[in-house]
Amino acid sequence: MRLAGRLLTPALLLLSNCSGWQSALDAQGTPAQLLEQLILGIIAACAVVWLAVVAVLGRALCRRRPPTGAPLVLDERRERRMMIAVVAGIAATVVTITGFTAASFMTTRSLAAASPADLTIKVRGKQWWWDVEYAGSASQPVLKTANEIHIPVGRSVRVELEGDDVIHSFWVPSLAGKQDLIPGRTNVLTMRAERSGIYRGQCAEFCGLQHAHMAFLVVADDADAFRDWARTQAGPAAPESSDPLIDKGREVFLSKPCAACHAIRGTSAKGVTGPDLTHVGGRRYIAAGLLPTTLGSLAAWIADPQTLKPGNNMPLVPLAPEELRAVAAYMSSLK
Repeated sequence: MRLAGRLLTPALLLLSNCSGWQSALDAQGTPAQLLEQLILGIIAACAVVWLAVVAVLGRALCRRRPPTGAPLVLDERRERRMMIAVVAGIAATVVTITGFTAASFMTTRSLAAASPADLTIKVRGKQWWWDVEYAGSASQPVLKTANEIHIPVGRSVRVELEGDDVIHSFWVPSLAGKQDLIPGRTNVLTMRAERSGIYRGQCAEFCGLQHAHMAFLVVADDADAFRDWARTQAGPAAPESSDPLIDKGREVFLSKPCAACHAIRGTSAKGVTGPDLTHVGGRRYIAAGLLPTTLGSLAAWIADPQTLKPGNNMPLVPLAPEELRAVAAYMSSLK
């Protein structure tokens, strides 16, 4: 029993990674389901091959050959059987590898299948965050956000991927496959969620010092909730507030270098270097998944971003304590 328990514990720990908001084996979208089927199919085929090899090896080890008085004399029947076994093994190998190649090719092609009617989102990978832009239409203006992607449930989404500085890799295991973002080139990935929920994505290509802290969320909403979210995101920030602290925070933000790097629609801040902060207070995390969006986290990030995420492009902007509190309150109010 002790031995069984020792063997069972590592197995359960490994299986615990097969579910959750970032697992390729917890597929919640058509592209991810196709990849899951491919993975399981390859595992099943490899298991069959392994069992066959072990069975042949076991038979060879356990078989007792009768002694022969003439070891140099060839047994034609035995040679013929060996030839048949070798040819069968080669044929099985060719068929298996060809099947793997064809299945992988067809599955990979389906990951980029999209139609003009699909929702189009452009994602740019930066060091180290994600710039997200939704294509506009006659009834919906272009809207920008960062590090948090909302999509409607049951609708395919065409994701156009571009690298801004180095090669990144866009990966949402529960919804889609993995695709690189290469500077100077646009790659396309299809993403689809079959049920509402929050799914975690991650940069899967080493891109520098803060590669591990380059995450994002995909929030799958029902049609009405997505429409409401898009309408809110397309609008400008609230022009005024009844809270003097928030008003002071707006004044400080616009008077400091912050406005040169960030954009807040409805204000004079038009920067394009950093993330669009128009509705940053409504996002679940800041700094590409590093910290939950709370008043304390916002204040800590504004006060010293290089300590929290060394090497990022946000400089330290000196602020007095009352100015820091005001700017953090202003950021928190942008929802």
